[in-house]
Amino acid sequence: MPNTPASEETDRPGAIPLHGKPYYSLDAWCKNTYGYKCYKIALNAHMTCPNRDGTCGTRGCIFCSAGGSGDFAVDTADKSVDEQLCEGVRALHGKLGDASDPTRPNLIAYFQAYTNTYAPTGYLEKVYSEALSHPRVLGISIATRPDCLPVEVLDLIDALKLRYPGKFIWVELGLQTIHEKSAEYIRRGYALPVFEDAYFRLKARDIPVIVHLILGLPGETAEQIYESVRYVDARKPFGVKLQLLHVLRGTDLADHYLAGEFKTLTREAYLTLLADCLELLSPDIVVHRVTGDGSKKDLIAPTWSSHKKDVLNALHRLMRERKSHAAGPHNAL
Repeated sequence: MPNTPASEETDRPGAIPLHGKPYYSLDAWCKNTYGYKCYKIALNAHMTCPNRDGTCGTRGCIFCSAGGSGDFAVDTADKSVDEQLCEGVRALHGKLGDASDPTRPNLIAYFQAYTNTYAPTGYLEKVYSEALSHPRVLGISIATRPDCLPVEVLDLIDALKLRYPGKFIWVELGLQTIHEKSAEYIRRGYALPVFEDAYFRLKARDIPVIVHLILGLPGETAEQIYESVRYVDARKPFGVKLQLLHVLRGTDLADHYLAGEFKTLTREAYLTLLADCLELLSPDIVVHRVTGDGSKKDLIAPTWSSHKKDVLNALHRLMRERKSHAAGPHNAL
């Protein structure tokens, strides 16, 4: 188990303002950077994935739903990015604030479903630009695979950074685990050196990276999970997503679960594991997620994860009891 920091945020001059959470959350980053709360809108850009189209597989990752991990994308049909953003704004009505100024930028356009660099660059430029041009969008976050980042895609991102200098472009990489046995089980489809290469090519171009890890993969011990977290922390990404393993209907993982091949984590076990992992991260790494986001209608297990607010409150309470508070220099874009 990692060592628990003993100092409170207020004990450290110059500490990052955490805005009520015991770790550096995306919400805190937004408030520190822009001065107000921001909201993420998940998008479906109608792409596919090499793990589905036959390039390296046809069934996707073992945990991936038919929506390509984009179950919360606002798209319900063949809608454009602009249409989806407008629909997302309507869905957030009442939360966005400052209604007197509808052009106030406080949205993050999240290209979530499937692999969002897996298309011709002309199409990628179209959909990325459509989001970046929206007056309420602060920037875009592009979820993809490390094996889908050819040089022409990185060149495009560089060009868009120059074209939209006031907006950010983040790339999210689905690492999930550093352990090859687990990677084979989940059918990740690439080896760890592929992630290494993609990560450092992005870093070399000053493109902020958010790394995804899954906690609770079948067969992984707590120490193996800590090893994955330490590995990511050593590379100092802009952000991390710590994702609870959850079982969704229609996935191959669901078949394994229903056959009794593994059990999901209890709430208490997950909270302890998650607090341990957060204590291993450098204080200036932005934590973009600490739980699961499975659709309630498709969620098989663990059912407790559907009560997200309760889970977050319990995590924050546990970390305060343990005196786990992150504080350090601001991680600039």
